[in-house]
Amino acid sequence: MDTSLGARLAESIGVHGPMPFDDWVEACLYDPDGGFYASGGGAGRRNDFLTSPEVGPLFGAVLARWMDSRWEVLGRPEGFTVIEVAAGIGTLARSVVAAGPACLAGGRYVMVERSASSRDEQPTGGCLSSVPDLSVLVGEGPVDHGVVLANELLDNLAFGLLEVIDGRWHQVVIDGPHGVSGEFRMVPGEATEPPVPVDAGSRPSGTRIPVQTAAAAWVAEAIGLVGAGSVLVVDYTSTTPEMADRPSGQWLRTYRGHERGGEPTEVPGSQDVTVEVAVDQLPPGAVADTQAAFLRRYGIDNLVEAGRRLWEERAHLGDLEAIRARSRVTEAKALLDPTGLGGFTVLEWVCS
Repeated sequence: MDTSLGARLAESIGVHGPMPFDDWVEACLYDPDGGFYASGGGAGRRNDFLTSPEVGPLFGAVLARWMDSRWEVLGRPEGFTVIEVAAGIGTLARSVVAAGPACLAGGRYVMVERSASSRDEQPTGGCLSSVPDLSVLVGEGPVDHGVVLANELLDNLAFGLLEVIDGRWHQVVIDGPHGVSGEFRMVPGEATEPPVPVDAGSRPSGTRIPVQTAAAAWVAEAIGLVGAGSVLVVDYTSTTPEMADRPSGQWLRTYRGHERGGEPTEVPGSQDVTVEVAVDQLPPGAVADTQAAFLRRYGIDNLVEAGRRLWEERAHLGDLEAIRARSRVTEAKALLDPTGLGGFTVLEWVCS
């Protein structure tokens, strides 16, 4: 009996009918017995895509400065809590803790990661701890003072899809498998209204937009968790009308092995499925900036210059400290690149 993810999804469609697109994405990414992340996919130089923390420790060192700035604003409270959601194997946590932020001297750093295999590789001890879901912390009650951080999480939360058919928005659902090849396919479902005003009557049939209900709900939950502090999100973003004006293949993407993958219906669980984050579908009130501007505000240039000086002083030794200092230059170039990571959006909601 075929128990692969594709076979199980085909059986579900056969019994219940076409599947909502967000349910399809959820299964392809997070099914515990065949989803992309449960099967070893993820960020890193040897995996499927590279995020800012994997570039090197410089990103975490700058975020440590941001955390201290928020701690200072709150009056240096004891028990300051840093919550990193979608922490993976703890790459960012390692960099932040290594930078030695003052806010963690009497505080804690909680990694939230739903993948059990990733949690097994996370660092432990000291101020570090790990939980499988944000709901665990929500159940403990509000965090008095702290921050919630998510780097490239929202683009990986399940999202729906709408398509214009004869001047009206319709849900996109997954049907199949069909034909000799047994391929799944995207087909129009029931007529519905978009999550924000986007006129369908003036747009050609086939126009698509995402519906990012899960992302909006996550931000609202994170804001509700923090009594005083901030929620910080780093991601690639757009707006719903802007995405309606572009082919969906430009903002709905798949990745496999650092390269673009196939259609999101191909081989369920074999590739990352990601979407640009529609900021107009998120809770209001965020302060927005580019990643490059954010990193410069919190001292990346000073850290790079300090690295240059250290390299000049210790280059003749060739020790690990000197090599790490030298690497800050190349790390900064990647993190600040306006056509790449530097062009990402940083959104901060201040909680009080």
